[in-house]
Amino acid sequence: MKKAVFYTANVLFIAAAAVLTGKLLLKNSELSDLAADLAGANKLWLALGALLAFCFVAGESVVIKYMLWLFRVKLPFRRCLKYSFIGFFYSCITPSASGGQPAQLYYMKKDGIGLGHSTLIMLMVTIAYKSVLVIFGLVFYILGHSFVAEHIGSWSWLLMLGFVLNIAYITVLMLLFFSPRKMGRIAARLISLLCRLRILKDKKKPAYAKRIDRMVETYSEGSGYIRTHIKAVINIFVVTAVQRMCFFAVTWAVYRSCGLTGTGFFGIVTIQTMIAVSVEMLPLPGAAGITEACFIMMFGGIFTEEYVRAGLLMSRGLTFYMVLLAGAGVTLAAHIITMKKTAPPAAEIKKDRMKAA
Repeated sequence: MKKAVFYTANVLFIAAAAVLTGKLLLKNSELSDLAADLAGANKLWLALGALLAFCFVAGESVVIKYMLWLFRVKLPFRRCLKYSFIGFFYSCITPSASGGQPAQLYYMKKDGIGLGHSTLIMLMVTIAYKSVLVIFGLVFYILGHSFVAEHIGSWSWLLMLGFVLNIAYITVLMLLFFSPRKMGRIAARLISLLCRLRILKDKKKPAYAKRIDRMVETYSEGSGYIRTHIKAVINIFVVTAVQRMCFFAVTWAVYRSCGLTGTGFFGIVTIQTMIAVSVEMLPLPGAAGITEACFIMMFGGIFTEEYVRAGLLMSRGLTFYMVLLAGAGVTLAAHIITMKKTAPPAAEIKKDRMKAA
């Protein structure tokens, strides 16, 4: 019940952010002008953008399929694609994309994938996903420093905060991987402190301790796996780099759909990377609101005032709302199928009712 309320509140937040974005887009402009810009966009470039958005989601599926293959677990690619869409759906509706991986672990478990394997897969996906973002961000920032400074303007503080939060997050993950027992002891002390402060319930302390033990065991296995499978780790990072590039390139396809050519591919990708670094770690469902504000500010001089609003709608529509809706459909279908599998047969229900009577 609490989870349902939590998810509903996040969806309402996203809806409210969409309404506010609509008002921002229509500020100092007519709805008819915006509609004309959208209608006039080149459909082939938009189709490419949609394909790139799909490849972005499918990129994670490739990593999942590859790691399952390494574990000698045979699973069709469409099942891996299901996990990716479910993960992106829950990531879109939870702060800092925190709900995606727990949902993926749940459905993997329902499909018979061991928790040890699924947890390790998700850990590798997370480390690669965040590390590639920071690497891209630092490389593009260094190579195009003056270009970035010109277009982010007074929002440089948000970019710096994004770098700090992302690097801190990766650091914690790496410490968990390579010093799991030490981090486990720190976590145990933190749990004890929170119990003494009555922030956590003391009677649940044994359950927390058991979770920490499981976490330490899983991360220890993960650490051993990374040390002995360097080639596999490199392959995962390469696929993740392509996946990330597909996401950033969607905005370039949208830019070209507007008939604009003043800025090259890497210029568009650079600014889109800066936006991703700035907003992905913020505790907002889907980074809604702040992403749109960053796009208007940072791409204003590139898309020009005439096309920046239409560009935002198309770019955000392809990379967020389209993925959100597709993920919602896949998640609903997966939930219905799972419920049917776990529901007792009608004959057993009838027998239980007769016994009760």
